[in-house]
Amino acid sequence: MTASPPTMPPKDHKRITFLLVALVFFMLGLAFLSVPLYQIFCKETGFGGTPKIATLAQLPGYSLKRQVKVHFTASTHRDLEWDFKTMQSETMINLGQVRIMFYKAKNISDRPIIGMATYNVTPEKAGSYFNKVACFCFEQQLLQPGEEMDMPVQFFIDPDYDKDSLMEDVNEITLSYTFFEYKP
Repeated sequence: MTASPPTMPPKDHKRITFLLVALVFFMLGLAFLSVPLYQIFCKETGFGGTPKIATLAQLPGYSLKRQVKVHFTASTHRDLEWDFKTMQSETMINLGQVRIMFYKAKNISDRPIIGMATYNVTPEKAGSYFNKVACFCFEQQLLQPGEEMDMPVQFFIDPDYDKDSLMEDVNEITLSYTFFEYKP
């Protein structure tokens, strides 16, 4: 004699079906929100070499004697017909000192192009101390054929950098920008 499998009451089928459908919608929502949530997390914590965005009210108001060399790099996506470069390849900066540095972009095509830049800081562990006060990143930049534009970046390195034992060996930081063609 074989035992028949136990059957579930219809009420339990409805509950399990509802929970599974709710789980699917939750996972879809999480998938759509993961990129913006990750970007917010990186901006707030400096994770992955993402510099923090600082306001004028957050400026330290003092600087330390310890200096760090900051290198600046500029690149464009292969499909973007722009010449994009730094006006200065490196600078020495005291911790807490506010500095402004310029990049230059030129549209070398025969058509108007909208570009948008992304940025990164290396080494990654320095990202949480690198604070940008003003920059051109993540903003649409329209350049007409042959037009060029100076693009400023105002920044400082948090004086707490000096208190972090993990930063003792880091005396050089690189701020990298890459421009892409913006296609709505």
